Amino acid sequence: MIPVTSKLPHTGTTIFTVMSALAQEVGAINLSQGFPDYDCPPELVAQVCEAMQRGQNQYAPMAGLIELREQIAQKVERLYGATYNPDTEVTVTAGGTQAIFTAISAVIHPNDEVIIFEPAYDSYAPTIRLMGGVVKSLELEPPNYRIPWDMVRRLITNRTRMIILNTPQNPTATILHQEDIDQLVALVKNQDIMILSDEVYEHLVYDGNRHQSMALHPELRDRSFITVSFGKLFHNTGWKLGYCLAPAKLMQEFRKIHQYLVFSVNTPMQAGIAAYLKDENTYLGLASFFQQKRDHFRAGLEQTRFKLLPCEGSYFQCVSYGHMSSEKDTDLAIRLTKEFKVASIPVSVFYNRGTDHHILRFCFAKRQETLDNAVERLIKV
Repeated sequence: MIPVTSKLPHTGTTIFTVMSALAQEVGAINLSQGFPDYDCPPELVAQVCEAMQRGQNQYAPMAGLIELREQIAQKVERLYGATYNPDTEVTVTAGGTQAIFTAISAVIHPNDEVIIFEPAYDSYAPTIRLMGGVVKSLELEPPNYRIPWDMVRRLITNRTRMIILNTPQNPTATILHQEDIDQLVALVKNQDIMILSDEVYEHLVYDGNRHQSMALHPELRDRSFITVSFGKLFHNTGWKLGYCLAPAKLMQEFRKIHQYLVFSVNTPMQAGIAAYLKDENTYLGLASFFQQKRDHFRAGLEQTRFKLLPCEGSYFQCVSYGHMSSEKDTDLAIRLTKEFKVASIPVSVFYNRGTDHHILRFCFAKRQETLDNAVERLIKV
């Protein structure tokens, strides 16, 4: 055997793969991995098929079909009043994670420091380390997981190159508020710090709150990569389409990596989404659609022994069980899957140090029947 020195020696298979495989193995209801169990809109499927039939089956331009980039730019301007040039500031990607990887790859050099907030989506830290960067993580505390900006200020050094934000946040289902934005603006003023804003759940914000996109705020927009996912938008996570927004100078560096990572993205799906996006109602109703699911699921969970944490956005609901058991969250997640046939994600896996607050994450992007069946089983715990 040829010896191989791993570039990520402490990284194994993601928890999402592990829990979904276990759920399938034991026949459990899978509320672990974040994907819907219902179909994406048939009109969108028809538009993709139509694009295939009219011959849009060859490579798309490296940055994406211009008609899709134009629709994205129009959508962003309608929502946030921000103008992005579709030629130079919008790039279509193979999902949100590829956009995140590409943005970090484009600008992080060895020994650059990147601040992340944990619990954090599990792609951030490994990507930073692959580029030789240094992860500066700040652990947030349940139940509200608010960012202590005074602590962030203490983490900043002359090597701080980027801050990664995620709103609505996975796994905590929290969002940034205006006071967070005010603190962030003051923090980065006169600093050479870029922002990577993971906004894949931008339309899943509840209770009348506004999504605080970096695109809303000129002081932040000019230093930000914004990554977004069509999979979360149109219930088709398996299509793996997303996009990145950034000022032209940053996007120029982003595309240098993008062209060698995937070059371009699925052409007929881009064409179908471009046509589908022309009707803004296809995404403006998503908040109420998912809020109804959230409220129904929360009402069901109120009948269990779990304690509900706040859910301001995303399609995840976290619950606390420390008053019920001292089990490690990883152990309880496995036991719930095997014994009660409901799969969840233990939140400790989103911490670099495995910090265990005895919290599990459930995905409620499911049919009502699925959620009701899961609650029926969880009531027995």
